[in-house]
Amino acid sequence: MPPPTVVDPWLAGRRFGIVVDAGSSGSRLQIYSWKDPRNARYDSGGSGLDVLPKVEKGAREGEEWVTKVEPGISSFADNPEGVATYLAPLLEHARTQIPPSLQPETPLFLLATAGMRLLTPVQQARVLQETCTFLKFHSNFRIEDPSEAGPCGSSVRIITGEEEGLFGWIAVNYLMDGFASTDEQRTTYGFLDMGGASTQIAFEPSQAEQEKSENLMTIRLRLLSGKEIHHKVFVTTWLGYGTNQARERYVGMMVDNYEASGSAPSTEHIIYDPCLPKDLRLTESPLHGSPTSQHSESPHTLVGTGSFEQCLRRTSPLLNKDSPCPDAPCLFDGVHVPPIDFTAAHFIGVSEYWYSSEHIFNLGGAYDVLQYERAASHFCGRTWNNIIEQHESSRRQGHLGGDGEVEENGQIVQTGKWGDKVEIPRLQMQCFKAAWIVNVLHEGIGLPRIVDAGGNGTTSGSSVADQADSKGLGRPAFQSMDSVGDIAISWTLGKMVIEASKEVPALPSARPIVDPLDDVPDLSKSPVKPIRPPFIDFDAIEDSISHRLPASLTRHSLGFSPIGFLFYVIVACTLTFLLFRLRHRIRHTVRQFVRKRDRQFVADGYAMEEGYSLNGRMTPPSRPSSPAARLLSKMFETPSRLNTSSPRGPAIPSSESWRSGHKSPNGVSPVQRSFSYPIAKSNGFSSVSDLGNGGATSYVVPGSPRLHDGSISSLTARSRNSSRIDLSNIFPR
Repeated sequence: MPPPTVVDPWLAGRRFGIVVDAGSSGSRLQIYSWKDPRNARYDSGGSGLDVLPKVEKGAREGEEWVTKVEPGISSFADNPEGVATYLAPLLEHARTQIPPSLQPETPLFLLATAGMRLLTPVQQARVLQETCTFLKFHSNFRIEDPSEAGPCGSSVRIITGEEEGLFGWIAVNYLMDGFASTDEQRTTYGFLDMGGASTQIAFEPSQAEQEKSENLMTIRLRLLSGKEIHHKVFVTTWLGYGTNQARERYVGMMVDNYEASGSAPSTEHIIYDPCLPKDLRLTESPLHGSPTSQHSESPHTLVGTGSFEQCLRRTSPLLNKDSPCPDAPCLFDGVHVPPIDFTAAHFIGVSEYWYSSEHIFNLGGAYDVLQYERAASHFCGRTWNNIIEQHESSRRQGHLGGDGEVEENGQIVQTGKWGDKVEIPRLQMQCFKAAWIVNVLHEGIGLPRIVDAGGNGTTSGSSVADQADSKGLGRPAFQSMDSVGDIAISWTLGKMVIEASKEVPALPSARPIVDPLDDVPDLSKSPVKPIRPPFIDFDAIEDSISHRLPASLTRHSLGFSPIGFLFYVIVACTLTFLLFRLRHRIRHTVRQFVRKRDRQFVADGYAMEEGYSLNGRMTPPSRPSSPAARLLSKMFETPSRLNTSSPRGPAIPSSESWRSGHKSPNGVSPVQRSFSYPIAKSNGFSSVSDLGNGGATSYVVPGSPRLHDGSISSLTARSRNSSRIDLSNIFPR
């Protein structure tokens, strides 16, 4: 589809922004747009400007604003050259949607998440460099210059889980109208996100807690009026507490308990699992078993018993609520979190919170713990064969629950797009994921279990909000969501809200709007540390060869990286060898430097010797600037190069005496010298060449000091510039 043209009224004064969410399973390109803030202010007539710019889809209609490629960009860790072919379809799609004239001013961001975080820093750097090179030289979109953030600045980089949480918090409150310019409407929504590897929380503590907490991130946004709004947000990530890694830890714990129970050895290790549907059998090799268990890495067969209540009890220890808490208060795993006032704070959960509630139970939206647990107990108690029969029946009827259905204009047009590999695993893990969600919400985060004492089994999640209002409870404390209107809740939307806010004209003396991490004065004291992959990762190199190293030479035994130590030893030996081989050249260079300094010292001495005295001070001759001044100076120039330091120098012999073979006291003919400088005569000026006329004339240097007997010092200075030796007497013809 060609990009919109200039005559398109929807395009008039419209700005675009592109974000590529480079996740672990694929890279999704999303195009956003917003009206130019200057035009928006003009169209509003100056009223209703205390709002943020309206960020919309990058396409006026349809779903052309988003596209995706698979697999994740992290799969090119060992083949970074393949990144160009991988990203080419995404870049081509963006070029077809945005007019060429607007591309140079359209920012493009490729922000990598969980998959890239699992790579070694060296692999990260290689993939980011190839990505940056391709995007910069094969598109006209706006990409930042190299900086500490990466080869393309902040345009291509890896973001932390905390940054995802901050961007998601902005997106949720933007869509839910949580941002306002007045203090009376300052209540914001908390943000909960759970993926396969980690879970995040981001919320704005109460004003009293903000004054106590130091590890808060400042989020600044600019309204169309030019005013800025500031929010202090707490954000943290629990790695290993996403649904997939929590399941791996759970299986390891079950295997450890099985081995510790001293069960009779058998060829088939059977473990009864209450978190699987009844009669479901899965063979698993735990990744987190105890190293002391001899069977921890052996395959075990898990047989489902389908008890949601027991699954809740079995998964609760995985929260590690008993871990040390160095900075109280802590929620779970010893992670500090400021106290949450659930009477005023309301949370919205996305990703797995939505999938586990909506796709199987059809309970997305306002959260009713009673209804949720009832649906989970019913599902877990069903036999696996019964679940499979319903799954196949739904496929035949065009009703496939889960993430396999494709919907257009409210109608299911395709089912099972991703096949059984996606659908069946969700059905297998639904019981565990439902129990894990409940434990994280209530046992971990501390969400109170609000249960209607007079209620019955007819309550549903859709009526929770109405019940809460009738009881004066306000908005529900938690609700799962996937989108608001036709805009999906995604951290990429939060990033674009910041970009749109940057373009609002600022009031005088206002600071530029930047990303939350760029607003931290000292990153060393920031609660969120940016990912900056180093050039060499010694730990990763050691991990790749650790199985070949003795236990006494590992990083854990020595307390430092032996690979890093060996690297620095090699560097030191190499430098020592080079210095030894270059020792003569270095010594010669040093001597030249010293001699040059000595020559400069001698030259300064000669300059002082050949200077002339003015008021008793030695002043070096200066070169006149203008031609006329130089001519006059040459006419009356004094022989500054003549030595007058001797109080009584010997009389200068005549040129005749030199030519007649005048001998010096040591028997060597004197050096004949010619002088080009004029010297003073008792009755005028003359040239030193007149010495050959009998030597009757007395020659003096003007300004020379008189001797103690009243005579004038003779001319004894030697010219160092025009000296020559007469060798006629030494070497006869």
